Amino acid sequence: MLRHGMDQLVLTQFSHPLLRLLARVLSVGRRLDAPRGVRLRLAFERLGPIFVKFGQVLSTRRDLMPPDIADELAKLQDRVPPFSSALARQLIEKSLGRPIEAVFAQFDADPVASASIAQVHFGVLHDGRQVAVKVLRPDVLEVIDADLGLLRTGARWLERLSADGRRLRPREVVAEFDKYLHDELDLGREAANAAQLRRNMDGLDLLMVPEMIWDLSSAEVLVMERMFGVPISQVERLREAGVDIPKLARDGVTIFFTQVFRDGFFHADMHPGNIMVSLAPATFQRYIALDFGIVGTLDARDKEYLAQNFLAFFQRDYRRVAELHIESGWVPPTTRADELEGAIRAVCEPHFDRPLKDISLGQVLMRLFQTSRRFNVEIQPQLVLLQKTLLNVEGLGRQLDPELDLWSTAKPFLERWMNEQIGWRALAHQLRQEAPRYAQYLPALPRLLHDALKAQAAGSGSADPASRELLQALLAEQRRTNRMLQTAGWLVTGFLLGVVSAALLVRWMML
Repeated sequence: MLRHGMDQLVLTQFSHPLLRLLARVLSVGRRLDAPRGVRLRLAFERLGPIFVKFGQVLSTRRDLMPPDIADELAKLQDRVPPFSSALARQLIEKSLGRPIEAVFAQFDADPVASASIAQVHFGVLHDGRQVAVKVLRPDVLEVIDADLGLLRTGARWLERLSADGRRLRPREVVAEFDKYLHDELDLGREAANAAQLRRNMDGLDLLMVPEMIWDLSSAEVLVMERMFGVPISQVERLREAGVDIPKLARDGVTIFFTQVFRDGFFHADMHPGNIMVSLAPATFQRYIALDFGIVGTLDARDKEYLAQNFLAFFQRDYRRVAELHIESGWVPPTTRADELEGAIRAVCEPHFDRPLKDISLGQVLMRLFQTSRRFNVEIQPQLVLLQKTLLNVEGLGRQLDPELDLWSTAKPFLERWMNEQIGWRALAHQLRQEAPRYAQYLPALPRLLHDALKAQAAGSGSADPASRELLQALLAEQRRTNRMLQTAGWLVTGFLLGVVSAALLVRWMML
């Protein structure tokens, strides 16, 4: 951290003369002319894979990080050398409780992929199924806990020394990273995520998710169906194979918005390394998803917030966008809607100088989060994860097809979701949801009403004067209503009889 001048980033935040003098003294003999974002990225790379992953997570928190630092941290690459094949074999045998040969007819000792958390080997089961075997790195938990301890210490010092540091809430960011890492360490959780996504996507015929081999999987080892395809980054190879690239781009957007607005459960790590395309005749041009350690979930409130924000934005209803921020409770209640509206207008209006196909929904969401930072908005982690994934999907789609109009693809999902939440569809859905309760309560309703009236009548003599007076007033009002209804009934009946008599009289005169 000292080599890359991280101390300068902290000390220069203070206005005290002595601290600024200390910063100048400590900079003697060091070349610190590189931008702060570059220096921070290089420091994380030197510190190792856990800090690299932490930097990657920070790059998604654009509601907290300055844009120059977030942009530079997004360039971090998780390049980790593999651990030995003998050790991988040992870990797999320990998890399975039997020798490799007893499970696999063939096992490739050389890994096909290696990351900071795990590495992947290919194999063939005795029944002929080709599988991929993901195994956690040895002692990775101890390494992660040690590095997290350093991050917590740094976060505490940052909060003590810097008011701006307190605004960034570093301890909360580290706690979020802690949860994110420990979720990734449980390969059983990843398998469950994959199974849920596979079930959700069944019938869409656009996305393939590998089947999990549950009886060979555990928290440390994951065995799944091996998927065959071409990495989506190899666009020319896909084009030569006859893949319709513009349709592929639209399908990717459809998959993402289906997961978000229909299921509320989405693959949140959709970078090109985790996406392939099938060239097999039976599944030609379908997406293949890999690595399910990170998924995002949205409840009905989150989906409504997103849908209304997007629709209000494209209608240029900035007042509504501001009201949505306030109604959500993420902006302090003292926030003035007109001030927030003005800030949002300043951010969003420039986008409308371009065609709709050139408007980036991910950038819009990111800029809204950045604007909200001025107003101390509490951005929910699931929405930050969604924004990061939307940027990935959008970048991937426009890499495939620069003419992709993301809005025209997203709008039907937003409108359909809104229609399902408001109006007759929503009422019908609610009635279906409540039908079991209605079936239980309706038959008993006459008896319950009779018992309540009977109890009221029995207790009327001993009731307090106020209750008796209220009951008498209700009875008097009921009698008055009955008289009015009876009078109205006689009037309507008389009118109808008059109309019929007049018609018969006219008919008789014509004869």
